[in-house]
Amino acid sequence: MDIRQIDENVSVAGQPTPAEMRMVAEQGFRSVIGNRPDGEEPGQPAWKELEAAAQDAGLQTQFIPIAGAEDIEARKDDFAQALKDMPGPVLAFCRTGTRSGMLYEASRSADG
Repeated sequence: MDIRQIDENVSVAGQPTPAEMRMVAEQGFRSVIGNRPDGEEPGQPAWKELEAAAQDAGLQTQFIPIAGAEDIEARKDDFAQALKDMPGPVLAFCRTGTRSGMLYEASRSADG
């Protein structure tokens, strides 16, 4: 799992498996934000499975699916609020981590 730290509290990554959620917790993360919509490609784990595995590993969870650029603008305030509300460090993920990183950048302007 390729995890990239983007600030002291937030890292981004590509799609984890449910089994990898324990490793995420072992690496010190306290929360995960799922930015990948369900059903994006065959065989992808559903958010429900990922959320259950994350919670079993002791992680807080939030689902903020981002399908494209229009969703980034529409959901940046939700992401900023999640970062305020959730204990850090936080791991946000999508298919490759790119959308999560873009959402993080957009949320910085929403952070006021």
